[in-house]
Amino acid sequence: MIPSPGEVSTKRVTKLKILFLHGWYSLVGGVKPTYLKNAGHQVANPALDDNNFEAAVSTAQREYDQQLPDVIVGSSRGGAVAMNIQSRDTPLVLLCPAWKNWGTATRLKANAVILHSRADDVIPFADSEELIAVSGLPAETLCEVGADHRLADPEPLQAMLAACERLHHV
Repeated sequence: MIPSPGEVSTKRVTKLKILFLHGWYSLVGGVKPTYLKNAGHQVANPALDDNNFEAAVSTAQREYDQQLPDVIVGSSRGGAVAMNIQSRDTPLVLLCPAWKNWGTATRLKANAVILHSRADDVIPFADSEELIAVSGLPAETLCEVGADHRLADPEPLQAMLAACERLHHV
């Protein structure tokens, strides 16, 4: 169901279409979307407006509607964006989601995974625990991984990839 930290898929998976929604003032084409692309997946990584949340949601919704991705990955503020678009039954992989800072969504759909570091000094780990609880999801939906907010080290990158591949097959 949810990958263990550092778990890497050993099965050959179909090339996924992934919509990657970056964090606040993060670069398009950064470490995380590049990691997914290098794993053989097609990654759409639109530039999201950093100063206007509604504009960022609008851009993400337009990209979602055009791409119809297999999985959506949202990092920090991008996680809040992901929660606020109409994504039907598309699985979500949220990385340290900043849901309490932006948007109006307060619940997570069932086919989602959150990866978060307890050592995150930007978005409290407790915010993800609260999101899981208010959404009525099992504790296993939240995977503790990484040593900081960025989740750009090998272990969280592998966990992100494994979560995308696993959720696509559920």
